[in-house]
Amino acid sequence: MKKNDAEVSDLDVADLLKTEEDVKLFLEEALAENDPVLWQHAIGDAARSIGMAKIAESAGLNRESLYKALREDAHPRFDTIMRVLNAMGLKLCIIPCAVAEKKAMYKV
Repeated sequence: MKKNDAEVSDLDVADLLKTEEDVKLFLEEALAENDPVLWQHAIGDAARSIGMAKIAESAGLNRESLYKALREDAHPRFDTIMRVLNAMGLKLCIIPCAVAEKKAMYKV
C-alpha cells in the first residue's frame, strides 16, 4: 500500500481577517464561547491581522511586550487587553445572557 503524500499547509486565521468587520465578528464569536484562553488567542490573531507593530504603537506598548502578553501561556492584565482592543477600534460591551442562565443566579 502506497502512502498518500498530501501537502498540508498551516491555516493562519489572521490571514482571513481582512476587514474591521471581520475582526469584530471574529472577536464577538470568540468571546461568546466564554473561554478565556480562546479569547486571548483570538485577540492575538486579530492583532496580527492588523499588524502587531501598529497595534503595539497605538496601545502604547512595545511590540515584544504585546507578543508576550498574547502568547498562549501568558496572563495579560485586563488593562493590556483593553488597550489592545482600543487600538483595534473596539471596546467590550455588557449584554444580558439568556434568561435561563440569569434565573440560576438571580431570583426573578
